[in-house]
Amino acid sequence: MTTTASLPAGVPATHPAVATVRPRASLEIIQQPTSTPGEGEVLVHVQWTSSSPLDLHQADGGLLISPESYPYIMGTSWAGVVVALGPSNPTVPPQHQPSEPLAPGDKVFGFSFRNQQEKGFQEYVTTATSLVGKIPDNITPEEAVTVPANLITAIHTLTADLDLPLPWPIPTDWTAPNIGGPILVWGAASSVGLYILQVLRIWGYTNTTQVIAVARSQHHHELQKLGATVSVDYNDDDVVGKILSFGTREPRIPLIVDCIGSREGTLRPLTRIAERGSKVAIMLPVINIHSSTEDSSLPEYEMDVSRVLTDEWKDGVLLKGTRTHFYWHNEFFKYHLQPEIVPALLKSGHVQPNKQRIVEGKTLLERAQNALDLLRERAPSGEKLVWRVAEE
Repeated sequence: MTTTASLPAGVPATHPAVATVRPRASLEIIQQPTSTPGEGEVLVHVQWTSSSPLDLHQADGGLLISPESYPYIMGTSWAGVVVALGPSNPTVPPQHQPSEPLAPGDKVFGFSFRNQQEKGFQEYVTTATSLVGKIPDNITPEEAVTVPANLITAIHTLTADLDLPLPWPIPTDWTAPNIGGPILVWGAASSVGLYILQVLRIWGYTNTTQVIAVARSQHHHELQKLGATVSVDYNDDDVVGKILSFGTREPRIPLIVDCIGSREGTLRPLTRIAERGSKVAIMLPVINIHSSTEDSSLPEYEMDVSRVLTDEWKDGVLLKGTRTHFYWHNEFFKYHLQPEIVPALLKSGHVQPNKQRIVEGKTLLERAQNALDLLRERAPSGEKLVWRVAEE
């Protein structure tokens, strides 16, 4: 239950939050109750957040928002300062207790997907400590907010949807298995795609397997630094034929990650690449009709990949729709991925944060709306939209 009786001195009973009030409406500021942290929870003063395609899908298409949930706060990644901690959660097994517990004043970043009180487009979040990690000293808050949702998506996609082992800590004698053919990453310059490449490199798959990155040619040099073996521009003539030429046995491309999830832009060409035995992980939702600045009609989405281009996939192709929050089904990742693994990969320098595009505006609402407009225009390319929530 939300209470204000034990909020720390100086913490307001309510705080401003950016919300969508109906599909395609302008964003609005609402006052959200500030929740006292309960067992296993932390209260954070949010300073920075980032905007993602999911925010656009929710703001313009009402994706996964029930009518009674409006006004609805968005934002899956945030960075800020710990204000208060609730008592420890006695149900957490001893082996999953944090090795470095949080403390007031810690600079932290987090991933939010469960409820309104933890979403990032507001000045205070109250969330589970297992969704929070300390920001390493070598990373700025602006860099940190590009990481949680997208790096966790990358790790979850590769392990849960494509069945690749990613042991942690990485054993000193670890050798990545050879999967018998190339791994294709379509949309490799997207936020998730950039982390997919890095995870494959960190766990050594680039030493045993060819990694094909599909993106605009302007990104190819950077993609190969991050782990791509070869890069292909999706605008090339016969892009499908070029990709299939890298395979030597069927399925010629055994593992495929679609980081975009566009019915026409990515799934249709992938129906010509995936063969019997191919596993295809598709970022949800599948976008049937994109949101547009030139058309006021609502976008259209599909959350069931088996219902998209049904007659065009070859028999024996395994389709998986990626739902990031399902990573909690893996008990180890639930308690260790955001608090331990993500900060450690950043601290060591093995993972490089996405490039940031700082979105300016005189007010919280203006910054949020400007970021949403840029997403509608499909302006970001190889970068993440980052903006300030609370002032210094």
